[in-house]
Amino acid sequence: MDLGRYKENQKTAFLAQEYERLLAEEAEIRAIDDTELGELAKDDIARIDNQKKMLLAEMDKILASEKEEEEFPNEIILEVRAGVGGEEAALFAEQLSQMYRAYAESEGWQVRVLSESKSELGGYKEVMCEIKGLGVYKRLRYETGVHRIQRVPATEKSGRIHTSTASVAIMPIRKKHKIELNPADIDMEFSRSGGAGGQNVNKVETAVRLIHRPTGLDARSTSERSQSANREKAMAVLMAKIEVMEEEKARAKLSSDRKEQIGTGDRSEKIRTYNSLQDRVTDHRIKESWHNLPGILGGNLNPILDALGAAAGGEAVDGDDIAS
Repeated sequence: MDLGRYKENQKTAFLAQEYERLLAEEAEIRAIDDTELGELAKDDIARIDNQKKMLLAEMDKILASEKEEEEFPNEIILEVRAGVGGEEAALFAEQLSQMYRAYAESEGWQVRVLSESKSELGGYKEVMCEIKGLGVYKRLRYETGVHRIQRVPATEKSGRIHTSTASVAIMPIRKKHKIELNPADIDMEFSRSGGAGGQNVNKVETAVRLIHRPTGLDARSTSERSQSANREKAMAVLMAKIEVMEEEKARAKLSSDRKEQIGTGDRSEKIRTYNSLQDRVTDHRIKESWHNLPGILGGNLNPILDALGAAAGGEAVDGDDIAS
């Protein structure tokens, strides 16, 4: 048996050494040519064989768990951006952000705002949060896309229905990166955080913004108290953004695969409508609707996420089939 892959992993290296020790012990017993020890030797061989099976099962379980975590990390970046609709879109973006935060808290996940840009009426032009918790990416991975709301704004005197949009991006933070960035391609900017943390935060330029020139993507972090910590956090976000962009490009080339997925992970794909007058939320990919809009915006997402998860195992609707 090749124990190489077990030895290379820090979590299984010790177990692999123990497996090798058992192999050596087994070889020594088999080398003894003494009929009087025959029965004892059989018992020892059986014991060693049982221990080897237990070690092998444990090592395989650890590697399988790591593979699962690599595919579905327990840490994501949630990005919500206001789209079409001006201030109303910004208010909707804020509602979506609060919806995901409320859901995360109900699941016992940790939520932390990394950066935010407020609109004049208090909504979000853009907000980025870090969410950590068991199963977070596996649960929320189909939320990426354009969400739209149809409602009469509080400032609308004639009672006209407005349609506004906001884009959501769910970006996994992976421990093993698929790409390498050249530090020479990254520009760095510093500014005052202006957020929580006391007067020192506002006096010192602790906020960090990184710009990846080849792609034009940027990442900002204001949540940490030191410049170095914000730089590290911003780098993790930037890496996640670039990896998601590369994955989107790869998926776009495999157009046939689009018919086999609930979502393409493309943030330009219109996926869901929230209709205030009809108290209804419709996910266009699976052509299914739910009522109780206030409850859903309050974080009751399980019915929607359950339906998406179930549909992901079967035939799904392509984003291009969405009705306008």
